[in-house]
Amino acid sequence: MIKRIKTKFDTIEMLNYFWQVVSEKGKVGDPYLISVADSEDMKYVYDDEFNKDSVRRVLSAIENREMLNSESKKERRFWNYNMWMMEDLGFTQMMVNPVKTLNLNSVMDKINESGVESKFEELEVIFVPGTEEEYKIVDNKLIINFFRIKADLYEENKVTIGESSLVDYIEEKLMELLND
Repeated sequence: MIKRIKTKFDTIEMLNYFWQVVSEKGKVGDPYLISVADSEDMKYVYDDEFNKDSVRRVLSAIENREMLNSESKKERRFWNYNMWMMEDLGFTQMMVNPVKTLNLNSVMDKINESGVESKFEELEVIFVPGTEEEYKIVDNKLIINFFRIKADLYEENKVTIGESSLVDYIEEKLMELLND
C-alpha cells in the first residue's frame, strides 16, 4: 500500500530564480550555477554526454549572454530549453505553478484501490530540467522532464504532457513504476 507520494521540484525552483534574474539582465554568479549543477535531483539527468560541467557551462553562457559553442546535442538542447523559459516568464510561471501546487492524493487513492501490490510505501515524483527523455523510472521515483510540460494559454493551471493532463500522466507512469 502506498502511504505517500512526494513531489520534488527544488531544481526547477532554483532554475526559476535563475530565469527571472537573468531575464532582467542580472547575474547569479558561478556558485549559484554550481549549486544548480550539484543539486541532488540533477543526477537523474546526467550521463556520458551531459554532466555537471555541462549544466554550469550552459547556464554560464546564458547568464553572460553568449552563444553556446558546443558539439554536444544535449548541451545545445538544454541551452534552447532554458532560453525558451526566459522568453516569456508569464508562460513559464504557467508551467511552474501547477507543479508547485500539485496534489497527488487522488492518484494515491486510485493506485491503492487498483489492488496493485507495491514493495514501496512512498513514491516520489521528481521534476527535473531534462534534455531528451520525457520521463525515467528509477526505483520508487518517477523523474519527469519539466521542459516537456505544456501550459494551456486559455485555462489557468491546466498543464499537459503529450496528450494527457499532468495528473493523469503521473498516474499512468506511477502504475508503470509499480508494475515493473
